[in-house]
Amino acid sequence: MTDTTSAYATDTLPHTAVDAVVIGGGAAGLNGALMLARSRRSVVVIDSGMPRNAPAEAMHGFIVLDGMPPAELLAQGREQVRHYGGRVVLGEVASAEPAAPGREGDLRFAVTLADGRTLTARRVLVATGLRDVLPDVPGLAEHWGRGVVHCPYCHGWEVRDEPIGVLATGPASVHHALLFRQLTEDLVYFTRGTELGEDTRARFAARNIRVVDTPVLDVMKSEGGGIARVRLADGTFTARRFLAVATRMQARAEGLDGLKLPMEDLPDNMGRRFASGTAGATEVPGVWVAGNATDLTAQVGASAAAGALSGAHINAHLATADTDAALAAAQGDTTITA
Repeated sequence: MTDTTSAYATDTLPHTAVDAVVIGGGAAGLNGALMLARSRRSVVVIDSGMPRNAPAEAMHGFIVLDGMPPAELLAQGREQVRHYGGRVVLGEVASAEPAAPGREGDLRFAVTLADGRTLTARRVLVATGLRDVLPDVPGLAEHWGRGVVHCPYCHGWEVRDEPIGVLATGPASVHHALLFRQLTEDLVYFTRGTELGEDTRARFAARNIRVVDTPVLDVMKSEGGGIARVRLADGTFTARRFLAVATRMQARAEGLDGLKLPMEDLPDNMGRRFASGTAGATEVPGVWVAGNATDLTAQVGASAAAGALSGAHINAHLATADTDAALAAAQGDTTITA
């Protein structure tokens, strides 16, 4: 059933339609698949193998699992899904779209992977996560997830008491700075051309947050490979060990155009997400979305919980569809017998 020559053991795709396909193998997708598999649903997880938190050494803020490496969490999650009969397939979705209904009139969706493999499913859970878009500052991206962080709850304790710089990207960066000020007394706010009113400057001054209005040229590396300092346009330098950046968060939507899922922009250019309602239900019948693809600020625990809720919701809808089909068949048999 498995092929161990890939990045991790990947299952084969079934030849018959499955109850659900989960697009995305992160915490939300795997927990959704776990709920479905434990309900004896046939479920396939399509995992691109590129989780958002891959650069991080450990995840934090998740009780009991605090400090666990992200890769270990996902590896255990995949095996737990498989334990209950679910399949996890390493691959990228090239297209996903509604297909002709089943014989009983129930929904069907066709999913095609980048390598041409295909799958048919009755329901879809989109858990593709998001992509962090960093500001275009030379030298910044290479430190992402280590010297450059975004979440005070995910990384804050690990950078406490260090010289931290906040690279402003918009209005949200002001609150970002106040959160990181809780973690260090040595905080510099680089405005990078963003507006900073007198009231905010006064509040920063009251908290001993130094404001630098000179444009940032690049981020310079230390001999050990970490961040050493920030070079400014006037030729001066500001020594920093870590930088905090409020990224623009973009839901991963590659290959999903055929589903025609509604998307929406968040205020202040914070990002773009899939719109969803109760338990991740979308306006497209038969399609749910969970995790960072719809809740851009959700941490691992919240994403996993959202996936579990969506999985349970999908199972409930399938149970209703199964009962409708069984009733129609029974009534048909009664008519024939009569």
